[in-house]
Amino acid sequence: MGMPRMRALKATSILTAIVILVGAGLLVSGLGQALLFKAYGFYAAPSPAFTGQGVVAAPDYGHREFWAALPGMEDPADLVPDGIAPLLQGRAEVDTFFIHPTGFLKSSSWTSPLDKHSATEENTAWMMANQASAFNGCCDVYAPRYREATIFAYMQSADKRDAVLDFAYEDVKRAFIFYLEHDNHGRPFIIASHSQGTHLAQRLLSDVIDQSDLYQRMVAAYMIGAYVIPISPAWLSSLKQIKPCQSATDLHCVIHWDTAAQGTDPIERPAASLCTNPLTWQVSETAAGPELNEGAVVPAGKYNLDFGKTEDLATGQQLVELSAPQVARTGAQCRDGTLFVANQSGSAFLAMRSDNNGNYHGLDYALFYMNIRNNAILRAQTFIDNQG
Repeated sequence: MGMPRMRALKATSILTAIVILVGAGLLVSGLGQALLFKAYGFYAAPSPAFTGQGVVAAPDYGHREFWAALPGMEDPADLVPDGIAPLLQGRAEVDTFFIHPTGFLKSSSWTSPLDKHSATEENTAWMMANQASAFNGCCDVYAPRYREATIFAYMQSADKRDAVLDFAYEDVKRAFIFYLEHDNHGRPFIIASHSQGTHLAQRLLSDVIDQSDLYQRMVAAYMIGAYVIPISPAWLSSLKQIKPCQSATDLHCVIHWDTAAQGTDPIERPAASLCTNPLTWQVSETAAGPELNEGAVVPAGKYNLDFGKTEDLATGQQLVELSAPQVARTGAQCRDGTLFVANQSGSAFLAMRSDNNGNYHGLDYALFYMNIRNNAILRAQTFIDNQG
């Protein structure tokens, strides 16, 4: 074998190893991996630099095809864990507006081309089944498809990343305004999100909800998994009306946590972060035992982790059921802004490679699924009762 071919194979092997390491992070990376992300981002990032030009047309939210979940549409957000009674969508007194996290892992463009027949769209369906569905016990669920930022935006400098996120936010904002004008009819609502979705939800709360009387109709904001752009004290103090939730029944407030395995260091982030313990719903570093865990749910299906320059090909995955909740799966304790839980190594919870050196970003919902579900029901009912 000639030397040029050997060098090419060696370079390919190194890049493959980087892809595997990046893939283990599932969606975003912490600051401790900044060098790795920049190296891989330089190799595989879309080209040229993002300008907002050459993207697919903006979604028309008057058409059902641009929604990943709607109460009048059969979709994966309708699923319930085995043994849990469903609430028929379209009959709830409260809505949930869910903003999904990053599912676009390709470098063909800076924003998702919204191809319905792609692995990216299967990832969106995965998020509906395993995250958005936690709110179908209290609420009619609305979740827009949007021109989300590629994962490679998170491997760039903050200003370049934010330029792409700003673009994605405009879709989310338009979807929310459309929902308010055509579907909400003055009803109370929950904001729910994860990862990139939470980064965009921060903007939505700051720019739209907190600046108007809408905050009075917002039951709560479950803004989970945001450590790249934290739910920081500075951001929280910038809000006029909305504050962190301090109990299981607080209203018009924000909930947030980032999950990691016990025995690891707190997740690195550029600023301090709000940590709500989902077993007690308090902002406290007091440990909560596993007896308070009302049920973790193993994520259904497979999250497609094929990064980079490969084609965005659908796998044909169908999401048709959620497994029964596992009660008392783990306790939880906030410490230094990170929510620590029992190590899940060797369990079905890590089958989709959620573990990135103990960072359980991919399990932020799964390990507390029933606590989220039941608390959303409780807060929604508290809101309704307070309204008489």
